[in-house]
Amino acid sequence: MAYRSLKNLPIYRKALELCAMSREIASYVSLNKDLMRIYESKSLRDIMANSILTDAILIPQKIAQVEYSNCNSERLESISYINIIIRNINSYCMGLEKDGVKETEYINLLRTEIKSFRKAYKKWKSEHL
Repeated sequence: MAYRSLKNLPIYRKALELCAMSREIASYVSLNKDLMRIYESKSLRDIMANSILTDAILIPQKIAQVEYSNCNSERLESISYINIIIRNINSYCMGLEKDGVKETEYINLLRTEIKSFRKAYKKWKSEHL
């Protein structure tokens, strides 16, 4: 597989956009505004916000693994893991709504970004299977 610069890869740029949006939304919905210490919180809302943030950060890492791996099984595992992460983030969005986040338009923006990412992900995935 030819090694390409990740910054030129559309799916990677989309993943970074998803990370940025996740960070902003986690900061907004969290009761603990210090994102560096959000993992210490016992609040369900903070736990879900932290999970969104953590999962979104893992996506670009997994894309890089797929792009730079020579092992088919490792690539397939990372591709599968990205799919699970996307599902998890959608579940956390639903959990935030159930927890009473009133500004659902922000959660819907994240869902829209996830939907856009998923579309690009499917195209990218087909190139690596």
